[in-house]
Amino acid sequence: MRPELLELASRLAARGEGFALVTVVRREPPSSARVGDTALVTRSGDVHGWVGGGCTRSTLLRESLRAIADGEPRLLSLSPDPATEQRPGLVALPMTCKSGGTVDLYVEPVLPVPRVVVFGTTPAARTLVRIAHAMGYRVDVVDPEADGADFPEATRVIPEVSPDAVPQGACVLVAMMDERDLDAIEAVAPLKPAYLGVIASRKRFAELRDALAARGVPRGVLDGIVAPAGLDIGARTPEEIALSVMAQIVERRRRATRVAPAPKEAPADGAREAIDPVCGMTVAIASARHSAEVKGRMYYFCCAGCRTKFLADPARYPAAAHSA
Repeated sequence: MRPELLELASRLAARGEGFALVTVVRREPPSSARVGDTALVTRSGDVHGWVGGGCTRSTLLRESLRAIADGEPRLLSLSPDPATEQRPGLVALPMTCKSGGTVDLYVEPVLPVPRVVVFGTTPAARTLVRIAHAMGYRVDVVDPEADGADFPEATRVIPEVSPDAVPQGACVLVAMMDERDLDAIEAVAPLKPAYLGVIASRKRFAELRDALAARGVPRGVLDGIVAPAGLDIGARTPEEIALSVMAQIVERRRRATRVAPAPKEAPADGAREAIDPVCGMTVAIASARHSAEVKGRMYYFCCAGCRTKFLADPARYPAAAHSA
């Protein structure tokens, strides 16, 4: 991998941004890609590096964004005749470049380390810190009386909510169980964490909810709070409660990965992909770099060459002729 891609990957990981690494693992000439060529695709759809010509870009981008969304790696094969490339574990896709050739790409998503922020030092909070750490989560503890020596598994132990105390996408548990609960929930709820759970009885949370509403916290924000926190497994001990909360966090995270993110700019008809009328390549509309409007209809292209050919004689291509 080129040094600049390694540096970019390091910066993205430090910021907690997901991305995908794409590597050429096999090629058949006349493909311009070489084994070992690598590209990095960001969550926003930017492609850095090189794994082949313009005809592969749309497929590369589409499959990389899917990998980032679901967290699953995939092995792709782009060839002129996908039917001949059917192998277990392989996704066979058409190579529409006129030069032909076959390229196999390994797409590996690199996702941010999941974060959990725990407010409080109760026995359930302490247990949750240990469980989350053992599962590979980065755990922060927020409490004015917390001591770093008491939480050796925590990445940070901070006395109060700070601007970076709850990073984007973090899961939060409020387990103080005293008068500080109200202040903690009020500070965290507007930050829209991926999960906000409160260890409290229904009666206790009803009181907290009324107090939060009186402080001006919107109803929609209050409706997103999980209280009592945790799956209903009949938990009674602090250890069981912590286990039920961690299970609920995992359930919420896995459910979220099953929903693919919407494109940055969806067209009015709601379509997310289009077919290049010249070469037949599927193009992700949200990230298409080459497009043209002809007779009130938008067309999207995998590369500048296809766009040029199309604009030279739109009627030559069935898709445009059909819409005329």
